[in-house]
Amino acid sequence: MSSPLLTEQKILEIENQLREAMKKSDVEILEQLLHDDLLFVLPSGEVISKKTDLETHQSGNLVLEEITSSIDSIKQIDENVVVTLSSKLKGKMLEQNFEGNFRYLRVWKMFDGQLKVIAGSCVAV
Repeated sequence: MSSPLLTEQKILEIENQLREAMKKSDVEILEQLLHDDLLFVLPSGEVISKKTDLETHQSGNLVLEEITSSIDSIKQIDENVVVTLSSKLKGKMLEQNFEGNFRYLRVWKMFDGQLKVIAGSCVAV
């Protein structure tokens, strides 16, 4: 990767930080890592915002008990990074148990030296 700030190791670290924040519903860390104008497509096709994502975690409606992920690809395009990863999730959404394998696509962009997710999607595989 061309930018010294965007090494593959840095991307792996920030992806790990995001995964841990999701698992712990750490809204403070999620607030830092998600861009205010984030758009994310859920497996249902619904498009949600950062506000909706944070509210879901804060309310306890989403509880992620297990997340196992592996990075499939990392592509840097100027100051953007596109990451695809495969994840196995187990948890509860609105008190309903779920478990499955998912493929994520996330677009990270650098803002004042801080990577933030500006877009993403998740599909069941």
